[in-house]
Amino acid sequence: MAKATFLEAIRQAQMEEMQRDPTVFIMGEDIICNVFGTTTGFVDAFGIERVRDTPISENGFIGAAAGAAMVGTRPIVDATISSFLYPAMDQIVSIIAKSRYIYGGQPRLPLVIRSCLFYGNSNAAQHSDRNYSMFMNIPGLKIIVPATAYDMKGMLKAAIRDDDPVLCFEDSTCWTAKSDLPDDPDFLIPLGRGEIKREGSDLSIIAVAGAVPLALKAAEALAAEGISAEVVDPRSLVPLDTALILKSVRKTGRAITVDPAHQTCSAGSEIAALVAERAFDALRGPVLRVATADTHLPFSPAIEKALYPSPERIVAAARRLVAAHEPAIA
Repeated sequence: MAKATFLEAIRQAQMEEMQRDPTVFIMGEDIICNVFGTTTGFVDAFGIERVRDTPISENGFIGAAAGAAMVGTRPIVDATISSFLYPAMDQIVSIIAKSRYIYGGQPRLPLVIRSCLFYGNSNAAQHSDRNYSMFMNIPGLKIIVPATAYDMKGMLKAAIRDDDPVLCFEDSTCWTAKSDLPDDPDFLIPLGRGEIKREGSDLSIIAVAGAVPLALKAAEALAAEGISAEVVDPRSLVPLDTALILKSVRKTGRAITVDPAHQTCSAGSEIAALVAERAFDALRGPVLRVATADTHLPFSPAIEKALYPSPERIVAAARRLVAAHEPAIA
């Protein structure tokens, strides 16, 4: 193993899967000029037939990827930024998500659509969406939100091998974080399997994407106050590791969801509803949500950053939850 960044994990996963399977190819905007470093050396290794730059027309090239997947290839589509998925909504929702169902299971659609969550850096309203929760509402799509380089590599490789369409959301706030990356070409992390990032006993913090490192910082601060927080990373939103989440909440009796997306109808809100429905008898207080305010994101750094979850907001929610429901001292 060797330490590498989140972006390098993407490059390794794609390189290994393209070496393993000649039906895998990559397409998207600025692939050949390699803006983010995730396709370094790909043209030399695979040629322009398998490394394809596309016009700036997401509806066109994502639709082309759907057709390519139906006839036996495994496209990796680099859609750059998650906000750029909107022009391709008809292809994603009406064709990619539904074709296997409406054609009675005859076609497979083994394609991965990669896009980054490009927020928190004054990218303004049209480039800062964290829109994975919107796609959770569409049956037929699998959705992954890795928060570490290790998870990114293992889950992306698993997604490329999957026979269903997978949306891979890559949080740009995690890009420089490093992990030890296995060099085993068959290293995979199965989709739908979450992970406990930190053990705890007083409350469960279920954190999504870039909220995971924030939750870990909050858990460290809470430990100094004598509060033991367990940090749960779903890693995959569809399918969701409900068993892991419910087991954690049943152990601790308290739950906070932390989600960089807007609060209304967020992934964190869905997880909160799941906990309330299926672990209500174990709860010692309400399920709290820490998310982004329901507003478009401004260009101003001072205003923007205050809108997102932070370790301080998580700590405040945890204090409120624990203090309000501690047993009275005789």
